[in-house]
Amino acid sequence: MYSPDQHESRRAVIAVIGGGASGTLTAIHLLRLAAAGRPPVRIALIDAGGRHGLGQAYSTTHPGHLLNAPASTMSAVAGDPGQLLRWATANRVAHDGFLRRSDYGRYLRDALAEATRRGGQGSTVTPVTAQVVRISERAPRHPLRLHLAADGHIDADIAVLAVGGPAAAAPCPVPDSPRYIADPWAPGALRRAGDGTPVIVLGTGLTAMDVAIAVTDANPRTVVHAVSRHALLPRAHRRCAEPGRPTWLPALASPGGPVRLGELMWQVRAAMADRPEAWEEIMDALRPHVPRLWQRLPVADRRVFLRHVARYWEVHRHRMPPETARRVSALLGTGRLSVHAGQVRAVTAEPGALRVRIEYAAGAGARNAGTSTARGAGAGNGHAAGTCAEHEAGWLINATGPDGDITRTGDPLLRDLFDRGLARPDPLRLGLDATPSGALLDAAGRPSGTLFTLGPPLRGLWYETTAIPEIRTQAAALALRLTAAAPVPARPGTAA
Repeated sequence: MYSPDQHESRRAVIAVIGGGASGTLTAIHLLRLAAAGRPPVRIALIDAGGRHGLGQAYSTTHPGHLLNAPASTMSAVAGDPGQLLRWATANRVAHDGFLRRSDYGRYLRDALAEATRRGGQGSTVTPVTAQVVRISERAPRHPLRLHLAADGHIDADIAVLAVGGPAAAAPCPVPDSPRYIADPWAPGALRRAGDGTPVIVLGTGLTAMDVAIAVTDANPRTVVHAVSRHALLPRAHRRCAEPGRPTWLPALASPGGPVRLGELMWQVRAAMADRPEAWEEIMDALRPHVPRLWQRLPVADRRVFLRHVARYWEVHRHRMPPETARRVSALLGTGRLSVHAGQVRAVTAEPGALRVRIEYAAGAGARNAGTSTARGAGAGNGHAAGTCAEHEAGWLINATGPDGDITRTGDPLLRDLFDRGLARPDPLRLGLDATPSGALLDAAGRPSGTLFTLGPPLRGLWYETTAIPEIRTQAAALALRLTAAAPVPARPGTAA
C-alpha cells in the first residue's frame, strides 16, 4: 500500500494512472512548475506493467522500430522544441532524423529523472507497479482513494487517467489459443511468432508494419499476410520535405461557427490540386487546426468521417519513416509481405496452428509503401470480391490499433467509473467525455474537480490527440490546472 506519512501528506498527492507518454509528460510538466516556484507535489506514477516512462509505445527493443515522426517534432517539453535533439547529441544516439523508439523511451525516462532532480524541495515521483480497479471518494485526509487489484490502495488529492486508447478488439470470436496475440507490444509477445510459420496480421497501419518487420527479421522463412478492410498502407515521409507556402483554407478564416464535412473536404482537395507536389506540407499545416475544426463539425458529420474518410486521412497523416518504408517495400517485393483487402470472419484452432477465414473485398489488392497504389488483386490471391478463403497460419496478431468504441473496454477501472456514473463516454464513444481542460464529465454532464484525463481518451473531443505534440501541450496546460486545483498544503505544525 502506498501511504504518505504525516509530513508528506502536507503536499498535494497527484496519482497519474498510466506510465506511458501521457503520464510521463504530465509528471514532467508538474515537476517543472514546482521547480519554477509552484507548490511542491508528490506524484504517484502508476503503471500496471511496470513500464514507467515507456508505456506500450516505447517499450519495444527491436532496432527496426522507429519513431513515426521526425525527432525535431518530438520534444517532451512544451516550449523547448530542441530538447530531444540535444539529448540525442549528448548521449551519442545516432539517427537519420527518426530515432529508434527504444531510444525515445530512454529519453522520456531521462527527461523525467531530470525533471525530478530539478523539481524543488519536497517534490517527488514514486513509480508504482499496480493496476487501479476502482476510485472511491472521501479517503482520510485526501478526496480520493485508488483501490489496487492486488490489494492495497493509494490516497490522492487528484487522479489523472493517462490510460491511452482502448485495447484492440478481435474482429470475430477468437479461440483461447496462445497463437492469437492480442497485444503485439506485450513483453516477449512477438518473439513467440518467430518460428517461421505463416503469420496473419490484422491491420495494415503503422503497428502492422512494425509487426511485419519484427517477425520477418526473427526468421527468414516467415511470410506475413496483412488484412484490412481497405488494404491501405501508410504513406512515407520524405527525407527532405521542402517548405512550401502557407496553406490557407476558407474554413480557417473564421474561428467559430459550424463547418460541414463535405465543404471542408472540398477545400482540402482544392489545396491539394493546386499543389499536388506539396501534399505532405499541406497535411502538416492542417494538423494543428484539426482539433478546432473537429469541434465545429456536427456530430453527424463526424460519424460520416469516421466511417468513410478516417482511414484515408490516417494513411497520409500518420506516415512511415523512410527507412521503414524501404523495408516494407522490400518485403512486398520479395513476397514476404502480402496485403489483402478484406475482413477476418472466423478463426478456429487446430493442432499447432490456426485456421483463418477471410472474406475478400471489392478491389482487393496489395499496396506499395511509397505510392499506396494497387499492385494486383489480393496480392495475387485471385479471389473475387465477396468470396471467402481459409488460410492456415501459425500466428494471428492483432495490430488494428485502439478499439473505436470505449464502451467495449475490459479495463476494470473504466468499467467501474462508467457503472457508477463517475465518467461517461463521449458522444462518439471514441473515449471519455470531458471538458476542454480534461476534467471528466460524470453521467449527468457535471465536470469533476478531482478526475482528469489527457491524450488518447480525448479523441472524441479533439480527434488529433494521440501524438506527442498534442499530448505535451495538453500535459502543460493540465499541469497548470492541477497545481491550481490541488489543496493548499498545510503549514508545519498544523493538522494535515
